[in-house]
Formats: sequence, C-alpha cells, structure tokens
Amino acid sequence: MIFRNRQEAGRRLALLLGKYENRQDVIVLGVPRGGVPVAFEVASALGLPLDVFVLRKLGVPGCEELAFGAIGSGSVRVLDRDTVEYLGLSDSVIELVTREQKAELDRRERSYRGDRPPLNVRGMTVLLVDDGIATGSSLRAGIRALRQMQPAAIVVAAPVAPWETVSRLKDEADEVVCAEIPETFYGVGQFYQDFSQVSDQEVVELLNVGSRAHRVETHRGAASGTFR
Repeated sequence: MIFRNRQEAGRRLALLLGKYENRQDVIVLGVPRGGVPVAFEVASALGLPLDVFVLRKLGVPGCEELAFGAIGSGSVRVLDRDTVEYLGLSDSVIELVTREQKAELDRRERSYRGDRPPLNVRGMTVLLVDDGIATGSSLRAGIRALRQMQPAAIVVAAPVAPWETVSRLKDEADEVVCAEIPETFYGVGQFYQDFSQVSDQEVVELLNVGSRAHRVETHRGAASGTFR
C-alpha cells in the first residue's frame, strides 16, 4: 500500500482508532515534523485535542544515528544505560550532547507552542502519532521520556512500520496501531507518493488550526449537552 500523502495516511490511521473518538481523557500528540500532519487528521477525525511532542535523539558523537537516549517536551530525559556502558560514554560527553539537543528542542518548543501552556498529559491517554517508523530506536526512548510525564497510557500510532519495529515498540507502549505492516521495508518514504519535507511553519499552522477547531467542537458539544 502506498499513501498519496500524509493527509490520506492520517485519515486511514484514524479509522483504526475509533474507540478513542470524542473522549475527554485522550489527547493526540504529533511527533514533528512529519508526524504532525498525520496527527492533525487523526485529531480532526476523532474530535480530539491536538498537541505536539518534541523529541530529540541523543546521538553518539561521530555516529549520531546511534541513539544513547532522548529528550522530549517538558525537558524529560532518558538514557539507554546499556548503550552508555557498552560504549563507555563519559558524563561530560552525555551532558554536552544533551545541552546541544536541548537547545534545539527549546527552539522548536518556542516555535511550535507559541503562547500555549506547557504540555501536560498527566492522567491522559496519549495517542503518539508519527508518519512512519523505521527502527523505532529514538521513539522508544521518547516513550520512556513521555512516561515521566505520568500519562495513563501511551498508544503509538503510525501509518506504516516493519513488523520487527512494531514488536519492539509493544514492549514500551501500551498499544501499537499501524495501518500497514509490510514484509519488505526499506524506509518510510517508500510508502508515500508525496513525502516532501514538512516545514516548521506548517507545523505551527496545523497546531493552531487544530486548537481552534477543537475549541469550537467542544463549545458546541457543551451547548448541546454532549460532553467529551
């Protein structure tokens, strides 16, 4: 299956998440940048609030694709102690990489959130949405970081991911939902006709539109006596 674009992928993904529709205790978090357009479609289809979970991988110096941890929204950090110990990473190296990535995380948080309050998911069921998952290494670290914010449950949702990755993510998340789990997987972009880069500005615009739309729907529901 090839998705036309992230919008179509998000709408297909929403069909698999119907049990969460219109629930007051559920929030959709998009992983920037590419996950936000998908998350927007999910939140819109299910009548749920949309927010963003900024995630920055902590990469091993000289081999940045290999993660030894991650930091996320709310300045939460998790470290993969096995990787840290195996590679003999010093505290000074860990702190240096953390400072560098936190600076970028803070920049993105300011850009994306604007005047929104800090992310608060305590006691909520979180639908953590990305546009696709390859190895899932940074996302697994992100889930551990998100756990520190004390949500009731974390549901990872993506249009596509290989079976091995889905299996590993099930050890970290409460639920994993994928529209497509192909036998042959080379990369996320393989499953999109349009996999063009998403800009920071597009992320901000989608978050703003999603926020306004949810406020309107919530107001209508309250006026009609239907509560989410």
